[in-house]
Amino acid sequence: MIANVRPRELPSPLTLARPEILELEPYSHASWEPQLERLHANELPWRSALDATRAGLNRYPEPQPRALVEALAALYGVAPAELLVGRGSDEAIDLLTRAFCRAGEDSVLLSPPTFGMYAVAARIQGAGVVRVPLLDAERGFALDMPQVLARCSSDVKLVYVCSPNNPTGNRVDAHTLLALTDALAGRALLIVDEAYIEFSGAPSLAGEVARQPYLVVLRTLSKAHGLAGARCGALIAAPEIVSLLRKIIPPYAMTQPTIECVLKALEPGELAAAAERVGNIRAERARLAERLASLPSVARVFPSDANFLLVELHDASRAFARARAAGLLVRDVRAQPGLGRHLRITVGTTEQNTRLIAALAAEGPP
Repeated sequence: MIANVRPRELPSPLTLARPEILELEPYSHASWEPQLERLHANELPWRSALDATRAGLNRYPEPQPRALVEALAALYGVAPAELLVGRGSDEAIDLLTRAFCRAGEDSVLLSPPTFGMYAVAARIQGAGVVRVPLLDAERGFALDMPQVLARCSSDVKLVYVCSPNNPTGNRVDAHTLLALTDALAGRALLIVDEAYIEFSGAPSLAGEVARQPYLVVLRTLSKAHGLAGARCGALIAAPEIVSLLRKIIPPYAMTQPTIECVLKALEPGELAAAAERVGNIRAERARLAERLASLPSVARVFPSDANFLLVELHDASRAFARARAAGLLVRDVRAQPGLGRHLRITVGTTEQNTRLIAALAAEGPP
């Protein structure tokens, strides 16, 4: 547990929410009473011959499946009332933007280079985007906290920090994030996106939500748990924020195959296997970073707390083409500010990483 920086009485974070969302009457979905036979939701009474699920695809799933919410809450060490389950972090970002940002009036603040969906969700909603760039590479792409606070005007409702950050790979330490939460409290929500936290070995801020009502933490099963195709993530926040977002999330957001798959993945044996895979990725990350740094074509490999490496190259176009010629697709991030010669390389299998090293070490045209 990390102590609050400056405990004080605060207004409800819902004072930042859109008034029309606070007053919204949510869609009244079919009641969930599994002990009764269902003749109330206009479902087909028979299962498809292709249906291999336990509960049946002919039935709508529980809107916020209790077993799944409780299992994820246990995984992240929070109360079930503090957790909203959705389709990855993307849905959580969209819900927060729609609930707290009025079109043409409110804004979000983010620190590029960072995950692109924060700005995309804001633009879709018609909200403004305030950009406070990270400090330069020589200063480790650190968060410019004084500028974040200076630029957080009254119209900014959401401040996003990705930690570890995508695509730079660096993590913001917990004390800095809690100090920022405290400084923003009453003014804006701090959204900490922890999509890659498992690869850092650092503790999550999820447990701080109970003491920090203006802190929201995003988690996902897409990365460390290898369930990107299942589309399952969690938003962790004060119960009043979770209740508000439940009003606007689609009534049956989680599919039955995803629910059953994730519950299986959260069993002890599967969690142990996931932890082992994370350990393997961290070991390969260190090997890949060391080997890449020794190549003449590589100018710099940045430290990473994620499952990828940001690499500066003398000729990024040539390196990108060489990787493709070796059957490997890496991420071209040169359009992002300050990354004009950089590629983002996901840590793969030992064989894939070795093949990439060989490709970038080769002489001559690709």
